[in-house]
This record gives sequence, C-alpha cells and structure tokens, in this order.
Amino acid sequence: MSDALVIIPTYNERESVIDVLDRLSLAAPNVDVLVVDDGSPDGTADLVAAYAEHNRRIHVLNRRTKEGLGPAYIAGFRWAFERDYDWVVEMDADGSHDPAVVPVLVRIARSISAELVIGSRWIPEGAVVGWNPLRQLISRAGNIYARLALHSHIGDLTAGFRAIRVDALRAIRLDSIASSGYCFQIEIADRIERRGGLVVEHPIRFAERAHGTSKMHLGIVVEAFLRITGWGLLRLIGRY
Repeated sequence: MSDALVIIPTYNERESVIDVLDRLSLAAPNVDVLVVDDGSPDGTADLVAAYAEHNRRIHVLNRRTKEGLGPAYIAGFRWAFERDYDWVVEMDADGSHDPAVVPVLVRIARSISAELVIGSRWIPEGAVVGWNPLRQLISRAGNIYARLALHSHIGDLTAGFRAIRVDALRAIRLDSIASSGYCFQIEIADRIERRGGLVVEHPIRFAERAHGTSKMHLGIVVEAFLRITGWGLLRLIGRY
C-alpha cells in the first residue's frame, strides 16, 4: 500500500473520470486512488468500479446522496484514517487538475514536512486556461476577500488541488467542519494555517473542464461569503 491517497469526489463525471484515472495511473503509478461518489445517476460509480477490477490501486466509496464537496471529502479523509495513510491529495474528476502534478505535490510535502501543499492558480507562474475575464475576476476577488478577512498569507485559499498531511487533518477536528461547498477548501486551509502548520504553494496550470457541467452555483458563493465574513468578524471582536 502507498503512503499517499488521491481522493476524487464525483457526481455525474462519467464523461471525464476514466481519462483522469488513466492519466493518474501513468503519472503516479505508486499512489492509491479513492473515488468518492455521491450517488451519481449517470453511473459514474459503476464505471469506476469496473475500471478498479483491473487496477488494484483504484477504490470506490459509494455514498447514497449528494451532500456537497465537504462531506464527500470528509468521508474520504476518514477512509484514509482507517487505513493509516500519511498523505491525502485532493483532486477534481473533471480534468482541470493535471495528474502529472500529483507526485510533485506529494514530493514537496514529504521533502519539507509541510502540512499543506496547495496547487495554486493565483501566484506567480500559476495560470487559468479557459475562463472568461469575469470568472477570473470573481475567483481572484473571492480569494483576496478571504485572505483579508481571515488574515491569511495563502494566495489561493479556494484551490481544490492540494496535498495534506493526514496528521494535520486528525488535529483539526473534522466533525466540527461546517462548510459543504467550495468554502470547505478555505476552512481546511485556514484551520491548518491558524494551528501554525507549514503551508506552501506550488504554481499550477488550471484548465476549464472539457466535459460535463460545473458544480458551482450562487448558493455556494453565498455560503462562502457569509461564513468568511462571520469568521472574520469573530476574530476582529476577539482581538478587541
């Protein structure tokens, strides 16, 4: 068994997930993979299960209902806890994240004992391909707002491509994580940073998905704004 587990949450990703798994198997053949499927009606889980019959490093965790990104990742983290992995890697199933970067993130984490290594779009040499200017502006503005509100030094708090030390996840009390959407990524990074864990960022090229539809919607944006604002106000009150 590998000491690193790539966790890929899925919901209706039948068109892209096998290509991602193929590329990941070539780029990181010594890393285990867990696909956490939230009851995809398009048969994503069954497709991955059939694929896993010919690759012992691929595993599937079936969940009955769609509960959001946060609960899916937490289920994957607990699966990793039970099997004593040292590292987990968060990665999307839509092809936006380059599988060739997975061993790079893990290697950086191991070499400097980082608790969190983020594949960052919004630092020098990072890039986003396929987004229109408005979407880039929204993402940049959201990261700037989160960074200011939380007094963070992380350039891409919302990034979904990252390697995390399992012991760091054990220490931040996953049962108290409140976020379900993309704000989950902010909450995890913020908790690790506030505990004094070493957080580093590695520039990546993020590509817009080629298949399927984005899971981003207004409710996710509102959740993130309200939670970040609340956390920021509580810290401000605490300082005074």
